[in-house]
Order: sequence, then structure tokens, then C-alpha cells
Amino acid sequence: MSTPPSPFERYLSHLRSGRRLARHTLEAYARDGRLLGELAADRPLEELTSHDIRRFIATLHGRGLSPRSLARALSCWRGLFGWLARGREASANPCTGVRAPRAERRLPEVLSPDEAVRLVSVEDDAPTGACDRALFELAYSSGLRVSELTGLDLDAVDAATGEARVTGKGSKTRIVPVGRHALAALAAWLPLRSALARPGERALFVGRTGKRLGAREVQRRIKRRAAAAGLAVDVHPHMLRHSFASHVLQSSGDLRAVQEMLGHASIASTQVYTHLDFQHLAKVYDAAHPRARRTGKKA
Repeated sequence: MSTPPSPFERYLSHLRSGRRLARHTLEAYARDGRLLGELAADRPLEELTSHDIRRFIATLHGRGLSPRSLARALSCWRGLFGWLARGREASANPCTGVRAPRAERRLPEVLSPDEAVRLVSVEDDAPTGACDRALFELAYSSGLRVSELTGLDLDAVDAATGEARVTGKGSKTRIVPVGRHALAALAAWLPLRSALARPGERALFVGRTGKRLGAREVQRRIKRRAAAAGLAVDVHPHMLRHSFASHVLQSSGDLRAVQEMLGHASIASTQVYTHLDFQHLAKVYDAAHPRARRTGKKA
């Protein structure tokens, strides 16, 4: 007789079919579920208390798990117990009121406007050059995640309106503006793409095999392009998204508009870029104000 699925296995099945979460998100939830099962040992989940959950978090912290990983695990467990409570399989959610250790918030790395322009406008006569130019012009123009870039199909960009339809986290769709340089780069890429793509391939960006580009290939290409541009920083695709957000916010000051374009569910995620803007202002102040404190100089 087969063993019935555990409560967490049933919860994962619910997430997979009902929430349609991304594969890597489901894999992370599965790891967090295994941790909970290991820490609970033989105790049924419905018997766990807030004291147990706090002890589990402290144990994982002692093993060296980062605050970010602990917060993700706690979020997973909270969702599990909430689902069990709604199904009347648990009387309460033991994760209520439990918090993970606070993580030190690191500011995202960004390129300067000049560096970003140098990166995206590199002249490249290689077979992949036109694709790379369109790929990274669009990333910087519209602030897209690498998964959003690689997920674009041929009909995603409307050159007439200068807009792109993007599917982001949680399968949410948003419309983003596309700048004229990105549109020009796409217009140059599309005829080459038609000759390269396999029959029936719908991806906007394809590689040498004629199939949709993957995230790792995009990462490899941007590093090669950064080296060609002479940039002395370790560039990754998400840096163009950070740079887009920072540069638009510095120019416009419109936090809500940047939130919409980035597809952030919470404006708190967007507010990190205001700190970058303040850092820039602080540097200008320190360099220009006659009474600013400067290292080795008297104010």
C-alpha cells in the first residue's frame, strides 16, 4: 500500500497547480519544506507552536543560513500553515509573529549613465553582435529582468507604439515603454533573426542554434560586451535593470512610475533606488560645498 502524501507535499502540489509558481521558486519551497520536516522530526506539523518555529529559526541561524534564506523559509512555512488552517487541518498558524533576523540591506550595483551607454552601444561585427545590441539596448531601455528578456516572443514589442508586453514574476503582465535606440537595434536584429531561428520558434532572441536564448548565455554575452567596452566592473544582466531604475529616478523623481515600469508589487522594493540617488547627491555636495567635510581637509 502506497504512503499517502505528506501535508507539505500536498501544499507543494497546490502551489504547482493553483499558483503556477516558477520552477526555481518551487524548488526553493521544497528545500524549505524538507528543513521543516527535519527540524520537526517525528512531531506532526499541526502540533508545532510559535516557540518551536522560533527554535527552528535559531537552529538554522546557528548553522550559518543567511537572514535572507531564513526569511524565505519562514515565508514558506507561514504559507503552509495558513493553507492547513484554511483546510481545517491546523487550528492556528505558529509562524504568526515570528520574524527572521534582519538582513543588512545592500544597495544594488549600478553603472553610470556613460558606462551604460558605452556597454549597450558597443560595435560588434560577430554573428551575435546584432542580437546582443538589441538584447542589451532593450534591457537598459525598459528595465527588464533577464528572465523577462529571454521570455519575450516575436509579437511582444510593438514598434508603432514603442511599447513591449512583458510577463514578469508571478506570471503578471505589464506594458513598458521602449526607447528609440532599442527599437532601432531591434529593427536591425529582426531580419537576421528570421534567417537564424528554427521553424516555429517564437522567441524574440535566439542563439546560434536557432532556439530561445537562456539566462546563462545572456550572462556570458554581457560580460564579453563589458570587456569590449572597457568597463572595469563585474557586469551582470540585472545591473542594467538597476541602472535603468536609478537613472530614470534621478531624472524624473517619479517613484510610482518607476515602480510600475519595474513591475514591483511593493513600492518598498523601488525605494532602494532613492538611497542610490541620495548617495549621488551626497558625493556632489561633498565635492562642491565649501563647508562640506573632506578627507584630509578642514571644513
